[in-house]
Amino acid sequence: MENRATEMSNIVQKSFTFEDPKQSLNVSIPEVLDPQYGMHVWPCAVVLAQYVWTHREELMHKTVLELGAGVSLPGVVAAKCGAQVILSDSAELPLCLENCRRTCEVNELPNVLVVGITWGEVSPDLLLLPPLDIILGSDVFYEPQDFENVLVTISFLLRKNPEAQFWTTYQERSADWSIEALLHKWNLKCLNIPLEKFHANKDQLAGSTLPGSHTVQMIITDKES
Repeated sequence: MENRATEMSNIVQKSFTFEDPKQSLNVSIPEVLDPQYGMHVWPCAVVLAQYVWTHREELMHKTVLELGAGVSLPGVVAAKCGAQVILSDSAELPLCLENCRRTCEVNELPNVLVVGITWGEVSPDLLLLPPLDIILGSDVFYEPQDFENVLVTISFLLRKNPEAQFWTTYQERSADWSIEALLHKWNLKCLNIPLEKFHANKDQLAGSTLPGSHTVQMIITDKES
């Protein structure tokens, strides 16, 4: 009980407001301040959420899965824009899954499903997913040792859903890290989306101080024909 109370005292809510001349959307994201959780909004998340926001009409009534959701900002924006959203994080990280549920509760999204999907593993939750239209992934290319496991999962999902796309943002951390060879290995192709095309080429987005000075790239991946 004491641990639970300590955890709750370490939670703060951040507010993000996405807007254009016709419409605006406010989303609240609970962040856990304890460094062992690592559950806070990263620069990539707000950039991907901005892309989701600018393509909200395209997502209406579509089925969207967010991988490695954590605090779930892009997935929650998609759900608020009328998509049928499933949030996922590693089945081995129950605290991350709990945080996905907390984010849904704060944003009054009782119908968003939260499932445990561990990259690179074919689990029952992965096999039982409904047909997907869009897969989201914010900063899933973080640790080089995880790159192939991420792409194994993406490849599996795109084979099951050949018309689907994977929308992802990643932060440039090292010139030596590349997924190009792995994309070829898993029969995937990608298209780079310039940030200015969706008004994300700024230091501050959605009323936040993110992405700041970090260099973030946006790509769309689908199956090679």
